[in-house]
Amino acid sequence: MVFQSPPTLENTIRNIFPEMWLKKLAKNTDFIKRERKIKSDVIFWVLTLGFCVHNQRTIASLKRLYEIEANISISDSSWYDRFTPELVEFLHQCVIHGIEELATEPGRKLNKKFKNFQDILIQDSSIVRLHSSLADKFPAARARKVAAGVKVGVMVSAVANGPKTVALYSEKTAEIKTLKIGPWIKDRILLVDLGFYKTQMFARVEEYGGYFVSRIKKNMDPIIDSIEEGIPETEKGKFIGKHVRECIEQLQGESIDTIVKLKFKRRIYKGKQKKDVIRVRLIAVYNVEAKKYHIYITNIQKDVLDSEDIAKLYGVRWDIELLFKELKGEYKLDVLDTKNVQIIESLIWTSILTLIVSRRICSFVRNSIQGNKKRSQYTQLRWSKVFGSNALNLLKIILKNCGMNLTFETLMSIYKSQALDPHVNRNRF
Repeated sequence: MVFQSPPTLENTIRNIFPEMWLKKLAKNTDFIKRERKIKSDVIFWVLTLGFCVHNQRTIASLKRLYEIEANISISDSSWYDRFTPELVEFLHQCVIHGIEELATEPGRKLNKKFKNFQDILIQDSSIVRLHSSLADKFPAARARKVAAGVKVGVMVSAVANGPKTVALYSEKTAEIKTLKIGPWIKDRILLVDLGFYKTQMFARVEEYGGYFVSRIKKNMDPIIDSIEEGIPETEKGKFIGKHVRECIEQLQGESIDTIVKLKFKRRIYKGKQKKDVIRVRLIAVYNVEAKKYHIYITNIQKDVLDSEDIAKLYGVRWDIELLFKELKGEYKLDVLDTKNVQIIESLIWTSILTLIVSRRICSFVRNSIQGNKKRSQYTQLRWSKVFGSNALNLLKIILKNCGMNLTFETLMSIYKSQALDPHVNRNRF
């Protein structure tokens, strides 16, 4: 029997983005053809753990950090010239790899009620404001003046406790166009808000063997086909065949679980478009705090999750709101004060990489704690603040293990080069 030593924080970090893997990817993407002063593993970790640190918000400050940590002095042009489409692709592929690694090491376990499901997925997006000169490439939506914005579309996995997919779009892109349903949805629950509400999409989820939970639009008022729960057997006849909102007015705070039919049109095929119908559960749960009904639709059977379970499940969507708050508040997703598209896209992927590394380490720390009660005390926003404040310490340890040690000679060279004022022609007093 071979004894395996318990996993360590060092091995966890090295395994998610191995040094040799980063070097190979840099060559495959043509980001670095020959390593000289710019090393693929060093620039990866400097960007990932440097951009989220509060005083490293500019390309110049990231350059200074790279020089200090890599123990070299490089020219401004050499640094800025590295922000190319090749770097964007390198970082994008790193994000894809990081997401795959998160999936292999689950950060959470689903409740026993969800034993028949593989995962709970949440789809949403957030807007990052850009300089107005980029309006042609990233046009804003409903802007009164020329404006630009990039939409960061994210799907969050509850099991992985992190992103499952990430994609960039112009702000003008409709939410529903950022979600492509396919075989991957099988045995998974998809939680979406009203921006993704489309009956055709719900039908595709069901056809691929997946499940969905959504709020219903205010202008939707389907007719009740049958009642699952919430109404006495003798009273059901008064509600069947009537519109949902008419029935809700008679409920007086009681929840109701029904079956309704939603009409929709199929995609156009050979110039023709067929009409179709999907049967779904419609659940109306009275919210005491809001003093109104919250109405949900789903294709999950009542014997699997009851009406209260569905309402609580939809509340899990708050996870993705916390994720965007973490990305913008701690990892500087919206600190993009530049007109350079390559720099913008590079730093967006960098922020996502910071999130991935943070979530992976968080899962490792939580799993090392004995007892579920203590694990639940590691809240995501508190964790992100602690991670961000210690990111520079982590960077130093990682690069030290890569053989990077700062010397007085290098520090002197950095002082001499970086203290020079670039505005040489400015008149002095």
